[in-house]
Amino acid sequence: MAGAAELLAGLAVPAILVDPADTPVQVNLAAENFLNTSQVALAERGWAAAFGVDSMVEALVHRARREGGGCAAYDLPLQFLGGRMARADVLVAPVGDAPGWLAIAFQTRSVATMVDRQVQRQGAARSAVGVAAMLAHEIKNPLSGIRGAAQLLAAGVDSGVPDEDRRELTDLIVTEVDRIAKLVDRMESFTDTRPMRLRPENIHEVLGHVRRVGEQGFAAGMTIRERYDPSLPLVAGNRDALVQVFLNLLKNAAEAAGSTGHILLTTAFRPGLKVRPESGGASVSLPLEVRVIDNGPGIPDDLVDHIFEPFVTSKRGGSGLGLALVAKIVADHGGVVEYDRAGEPEETIFRVLLPVAQPERPLA
Repeated sequence: MAGAAELLAGLAVPAILVDPADTPVQVNLAAENFLNTSQVALAERGWAAAFGVDSMVEALVHRARREGGGCAAYDLPLQFLGGRMARADVLVAPVGDAPGWLAIAFQTRSVATMVDRQVQRQGAARSAVGVAAMLAHEIKNPLSGIRGAAQLLAAGVDSGVPDEDRRELTDLIVTEVDRIAKLVDRMESFTDTRPMRLRPENIHEVLGHVRRVGEQGFAAGMTIRERYDPSLPLVAGNRDALVQVFLNLLKNAAEAAGSTGHILLTTAFRPGLKVRPESGGASVSLPLEVRVIDNGPGIPDDLVDHIFEPFVTSKRGGSGLGLALVAKIVADHGGVVEYDRAGEPEETIFRVLLPVAQPERPLA
């Protein structure tokens, strides 16, 4: 144990050696500072010297004993005597050359939390700057057209501009005003925090409608194939919102693949798939999988980790709102949207995972 104790003393992270009786007997200086207690106090009073009763660290030690190996808890909340709080990753592992002895290391979360906050602030600032820049660009262009058309109309009153030309100018004004209104409407979609009203929906009916819309417009002449699981249960969804999601994904696929490309829509049931919400709590089952696959070149590598963020786009003249809105709507459904590049040859895959609709209870 002399070698382990020397190694312990030289570590910069808080570390403790626990004997076979579960007593913390060797504590380095970093651990004494972190726990705000001494090695002597810990050896005499055990974990109560640092945490009082019901220590979560002691519970981890007992778990390691039961499992006969190491264990870890990440971002564990710790409450010390006197009320001080901290968060740390706590790792427990057996000491290889000393049967029954355990080593405990604490990786404090203060630095990680500071970094996370800084990243969040930078992201918020980037989004705010992006909103301002995008709105300035997108609104300035139609406003200049509206101003020019209005000036021509004003001049035409006295100069005898033909009615057809005046009608064309008024149509331009109406069109550009409508475009501004639509842009504002899209921005408002991000600020709507009301819970989405969900009801049982047939996802294949939604996809069929989306395909018909695409074939009459942006995907005209393209090959769109379907590979559906006919036994798929109903999804818990909002039909209009789901149409918006898959229209966005289908339009992106059509633009990426080009007029000679092909698109495949698939559905499947994945019963074992569960995700844990970011807000915490129990894992949620998302067994309904919808994939939109195209044979386009995919997302540039430097954008892959940011494609669902606002104002991130690889399209010339794109606003970068489409996939961000898709991610928001899918999240409002309790689902997940993912991007992948796979297959041979490689294809672009957008995967949407959604929950099954719960059976409606009969009215009493």
